Amino acid sequence: MRLIKQQIEKKDGSGSATMLPEEPEDMWHAYNLIRPNDLLRASAIRKIVKESAAGSRSVDRVHTNLTIRVTKLDFDTQASQLHVSGRVAEENKHVTLGSYHTLDLELQRNFTLEKAEGWDSVALDTLKESINQTAKAQLWAVIMQEGLANICLITEHQTILRQKVEVSLPKKRAGSSDHDKALQKFYQTTFDSLLRQIDLADPKPLLLASPGFTASSFQQYIKTQAASGANKQLHQLVPKITVAHSASAHLHSLSEVLSSSAVTSKLSDTKFARETQLMDRFFDLMRNDDARAWYGPKECEAAVERGAVGKGGGVLLISNALFRSQDINTRRRWVQLVDEVKDQGGEVRVLSSMHESGKRLEGLGDIAAILTYPIENVDEEVGDMDGGIDDLEDEPDGTAVNGIEGRSEAHEDIEI
Repeated sequence: MRLIKQQIEKKDGSGSATMLPEEPEDMWHAYNLIRPNDLLRASAIRKIVKESAAGSRSVDRVHTNLTIRVTKLDFDTQASQLHVSGRVAEENKHVTLGSYHTLDLELQRNFTLEKAEGWDSVALDTLKESINQTAKAQLWAVIMQEGLANICLITEHQTILRQKVEVSLPKKRAGSSDHDKALQKFYQTTFDSLLRQIDLADPKPLLLASPGFTASSFQQYIKTQAASGANKQLHQLVPKITVAHSASAHLHSLSEVLSSSAVTSKLSDTKFARETQLMDRFFDLMRNDDARAWYGPKECEAAVERGAVGKGGGVLLISNALFRSQDINTRRRWVQLVDEVKDQGGEVRVLSSMHESGKRLEGLGDIAAILTYPIENVDEEVGDMDGGIDDLEDEPDGTAVNGIEGRSEAHEDIEI
């Protein structure tokens, strides 16, 4: 995302920011920035019906700039498209004040956002992160087994299935090489599909995971291709390959792979590796020192109020889904909690609801805290919360995500 212009007052957070989405990932940032009641300005195409004196009608499509008061967002993960609906807030000759319109945000087209309640600390952090040019693709992963490979792009915010490769393999039979030939064809197809996705001029780390030895065999296949010299840039990819074990070749096994110490140690410089490590640490505390690990809205608020999530190792883990609530007071509640933890010197991690670590947090009520010192019976103090999960805020109104939660299905299936 490119920041075109920023006019935000430091005192009260009033003002606006104009941004230019340059790649599909930017639409995810826009989805997290725009909230109900915000003012959004962008170009749009309106159908204008004209009626002549003779009674005949004609329809013209005109380009105009519209400003709407946001009521609903719909993020299509498959196409990385963002549709924002609302009432027209500034009248012009093509639209009337208060009429409904949907703006389709597109790549390479500016939009201007003005926050209804001002730019709070969470919104400013999201804006800063969205324009960070280094926060691009973090990791490529191929989770596979013989005859099946899922090629995924893992960014800081999403796990995106880019391509699925399926090859029918004959059974192994004594004296027959049909299985081995088909397996080599599968490796070739997967390899070709992978090369169409990645940028060998600046390759990101590549994770290969499978049950058994399929991933190791595919790694050797890549090394063999690199040694042949047919593609000189391929040598840059070889040292960035990590092989890991997975329970299956299906996407749900990816979360387990990313949380393994063997993988996180090699990917420790990535943002999601830190978040995965923190989630693992939280669950370890749940098992071994549960008085230092609390989850649920009121439990975490009580822990923060006691100063137990501050300097000295305190961490607040909170899902960005909580900041998409249509209720202003609810959003303000979580912003204040984040600010309080930061003031106390604690660490705050806002996890993406469409990333594997965020999906683990979702099962805890979208919020959890690692305490600097143990606190007993917090749940009794805040009332009968059934572990905190029953008090979870309802799904944020006015927002919708199409497709499979946490990954995009914008991919091509290959069958042989």
